[in-house]
Amino acid sequence: MQDLVEFIARSLVDDPTQVIVSQGGRGSSNVEVRLQVSKEDMGRVIGKGGRVANAIRALLRVAAAREGKRATLNIIEPR
Repeated sequence: MQDLVEFIARSLVDDPTQVIVSQGGRGSSNVEVRLQVSKEDMGRVIGKGGRVANAIRALLRVAAAREGKRATLNIIEPR
């Protein structure tokens, strides 16, 4: 699941070297995926009205459901 989010994010941004994806678990069936991109690329990842971010979340939920898990995506604001 982490690889899926990383692939999508690297395809969207101008600077793919700034994409950082980490994965943590909250129990055996819950997965939290954290995505961090550069400040300039935040708009590309979130999209107009959050449409791109919601689409990434939907794909992540489908991938997690195939593995019998639940997943959430948190987009972390850069400093």
